[in-house]
Formats: sequence, structure tokens, C-alpha cells
Amino acid sequence: MVRGPNHRDNAAGKNARTLPVSIWLGMNFFAWLRLLARNHFAIGLSFIPIALLITMMSFFNSFLRIVQTVLYGRRVSRTVITEQPIFIIGHWRSGTTLLHELLCLDERHTYPTTYECFAPNHFLISEDFASRWLRFLLPSRRPMDNMAVAWGRPQEDEWALCMLGQPSSYLTIAFPNRAAQFLRYLDLDELSPESLRTWKESFLLFLKQITFNNPKRIILKSPPHTFRIKVLLELFPDARFVHIVRDPYTVFASTVHWVKSLSTVAALQRPTWNGLEDLVFEIFLKLHERLEETRGLIDPSRFHELRYEDLVRNPIEQMRVLYEKLDLGDFEKVLPGLEKYLEGVKEYQTNRYELSPELREEISRRWDPFIRKYGYPEKLAGP
Repeated sequence: MVRGPNHRDNAAGKNARTLPVSIWLGMNFFAWLRLLARNHFAIGLSFIPIALLITMMSFFNSFLRIVQTVLYGRRVSRTVITEQPIFIIGHWRSGTTLLHELLCLDERHTYPTTYECFAPNHFLISEDFASRWLRFLLPSRRPMDNMAVAWGRPQEDEWALCMLGQPSSYLTIAFPNRAAQFLRYLDLDELSPESLRTWKESFLLFLKQITFNNPKRIILKSPPHTFRIKVLLELFPDARFVHIVRDPYTVFASTVHWVKSLSTVAALQRPTWNGLEDLVFEIFLKLHERLEETRGLIDPSRFHELRYEDLVRNPIEQMRVLYEKLDLGDFEKVLPGLEKYLEGVKEYQTNRYELSPELREEISRRWDPFIRKYGYPEKLAGP
């Protein structure tokens, strides 16, 4: 049994606004129609109004996509990604968001913003307006961990693929009571050549748009990319990878909470979460098995691994080591911004969870290879 976060340890959570709108409002019409058809239009009665709003917005998004293509399509297609991306990989709730924000403090880097990831169909023509006038649509904090939210903050690029109509396991969140969707799109190995080509083209188009907007090295964070090292290296042979790990007992509880929090505000039916814990057990193992199978494809000089606990204990030293290992340039240039950021978040406290003894024992048994590899003995781990 997982008990939810102890918000007494995170006072800011009391003041966080909930999400006023659906995350699916950025979908184009055909992406939205396929999502509904695939799930047999199993929308809960109380969710019909938001579904109608998404439908109307999907037409608008499709229209703006055409306008953007007319205005920028040729220039975007000719854009060259000269700086190979940096991919932040690791299991959900392992600290990838924190690491993403720290790397994005460097003005020599760029990244997909929250607006770009949730409105990828037209952000080149709409982002300036939205970032100025549509701030009220966002919550002040993320519902799962109370981290700050803003249109211009770094965001996970997997959401952009969803809005563009690419299959993704994240689409399960819309209809959580149905079987987990598109798990084969995690590692991409089982895709047909045509499906894989389409995925690559969609992903590259989004990154070209980011580069067209701001031609710098892109910092990308998405846990599913942990499965995709082989494909990512086909696209970017000299890409760099940063893998972050965290206490698995906390990761398990936090991942369950993340899914429940997100589906509570983004589902189109009342979630039951049947089988959720078993799915978390399974995906965790598959992710790390896949990483072990493919990490040898990366040149050691372009791969760095760190622990979340070390990063929060001594962030400046850990970031300095990361910069040196991956040869990211002069660390002193980013140090003032890093110190300012850390000063601003020094009062932030992570959620705390309670695990039943039986569940802790099951985590120890099923995730034993990971626990041993990364040095997380049960007596020292967990909240």
C-alpha cells in the first residue's frame, strides 16, 4: 500500500492552484480523433464538456498548424541542428526535471518550453501571444510534486509528440481505465519501418522548430528516451546522455502518485487505477534492462551518470563534474545563474510517502538488481 504525500512537509502545496484546463487542448483534430476512436469514445458523462472544448480547440490548432507551415515550413525544413542534443534520461520521478532545469540555466543551451510542448502545432506563430496573455491557464504548481509551472519553463518533449499525433504511452492518461496504450512506442523496436520513419520525422521536425526558434544546443528530458538510445544515436551519433537514478522506494511511491495526480486532472473518465502498481513494477524493470542493453553504444566520454541524492546534497559540485565529463564548456559562466536558482528553491521540500512493510519487501525483491547496482540497500533507502 502506498500512502500519498505528506503535504505538511511541503507547505506551498496548500496554495497551489489545480489545473483549470485539459492538457489535451493542444492536440490537432486528427490526433484527437484517433485518440477518441482508439478508446471507443469512452468519455465519462461529467467529462463531455471538456471533451467538446478539446474538439473545438483541435480544429483551431489544425488551422494554425497550416498557417505556421505556410509561413515557416520551408525555412524550418532547411534548418540544420548543428549542436547535438543532450538527453536527460532516467525513470520517472528520479530527478530528471530538476536536472533539466539546472542544465537549462546555461544561456548556451535551449530547450522545449511548456508552451512549445503543449502547443507544438503552432507555437512558432502563437507563443509570444500565449506567454503574455494566457498565463492564467496554467497552475502555479505541478499537481504531483509542487514544482513551479510557467509557459517558458523547460518541459518534457514526449508531450509534444502526443499533441502532434504520434502514438505514446502517455496517451493512457486520457483513458486510464483501459489497457496501457502504445507501450511498444517506448523502445520503438517493434515498430514497422514506416511507423519508425514517421516517428523520427515527427521528432526531428519538432527539434528543427526549436532550433529555428533558438539555434543553440537543445537540452531534452523525457524518461521514455531511456528506452530509445539506439534510435536516438541513429539520429544524433554524437549526442550526450545524462542518466540520473534515485532511491527506488521513493521512486516507486512517487511514480504511483504522479500517475494518479496527472490522471485525476487529465483523464476523460473517472480513474480506477486498477493494476497501476504492477505496471510501475514492470516498466521500471524494462527501462533499466533496456538501458543496460544499449548504454554500451554510447561513447563513454558522452555518457554521465549521477544519483539524485548526490545532486541535491551538493548541486554545484555535481554540476561541475557533469560539465567536465561531457565537455560542456566553461562551468564558471553558468555558476552565477546556478547559485541564484538554488537560492530561490532552497525552501522547496519534496513529497514524503509511506510504504507498507509488505510493499517495501516486494520492491526489494523485484528491483533487487537495480538496488544492488546503485547501492540502495533497504535499510538506508526510502522516505
